[in-house]
Amino acid sequence: PVVILISGSGPQNRDEELLGHKPFLILSDYLTKNGIAVLRYDDRGVEKSTGNFNAATSADFATDVESAIAYLKTRKEINKKKIGLIGHSEGGLIAPMVASKSKEVAFIVLLAGPGIPGNELLLLQKELIERAMGVSEAEIKEGLESNAKLFDVVIQSVDIQKLKVDLTTKLNEMFANNPSTEIPNGMTKEQFIAMQVDQIASPWMEYFIKYNPKLALEKVKCPVLALNGEKDLQVPPKENLAAIKNALHKGGNKNVTTKELPNLNHLFQECETGAPAEYGTIEQTFAPIALEEIKNWIKLQTK
Repeated sequence: PVVILISGSGPQNRDEELLGHKPFLILSDYLTKNGIAVLRYDDRGVEKSTGNFNAATSADFATDVESAIAYLKTRKEINKKKIGLIGHSEGGLIAPMVASKSKEVAFIVLLAGPGIPGNELLLLQKELIERAMGVSEAEIKEGLESNAKLFDVVIQSVDIQKLKVDLTTKLNEMFANNPSTEIPNGMTKEQFIAMQVDQIASPWMEYFIKYNPKLALEKVKCPVLALNGEKDLQVPPKENLAAIKNALHKGGNKNVTTKELPNLNHLFQECETGAPAEYGTIEQTFAPIALEEIKNWIKLQTK
């Protein structure tokens, strides 16, 4: 049996390297030692992979996974009936996209995969991370209201150039209504607005804000394991695991396991608060309990 590892958001190499950690290196080493083959690749446009990362959306990354499946089918040592996908974070959004369209995917593992629409996820994430950072409730509420308005502009848009114009108008309006808004040092208001517009109106972000994972999950017929850390503030466990489970059941999938692992963060490290600021300060890269859950479940599916 073999798994393809699908990284989280942002340009990553085959180790999913970030903040001094290499989660996919640890995971692949562990699975390989337990008789499960692993295929990893650098994201498009990263290290040895060609292509333009900045022009791509989650849907494009799904085609990269399809290429990986096609490649595995040429390998003699692989059981073609036991090809699985393991997706972390955004990878947990991409795995169901691929599995919903391909009979060749035997099982999928979603590690901190989103189950709720992108706009809702980003708002929830912002709220929880800011609260963990000690931001005042009034500021959190104000930030959420502003972002919700901007996301609505994105959801209604059909053309990225017009979206940039609409977002600029909206942000100028927000500044006019709230003149005390802080602008980073050394930036003019215009530069600050342009920077925010570029972040929100990127192909990836526009797609992510509009995307509802439920649509693909309802069509996934293969076995699914969805794991989340209890202290994950980026893809909060309660809301996302429930949404994943509901969508799979609605589609008639009976082989679904969802688990919230105590005391783990978004990277599956044992942690204090779960805040992203901790990721780089924690020595552990991948908690043994999470590795074991993944291995045991895959063994069960591929007996």
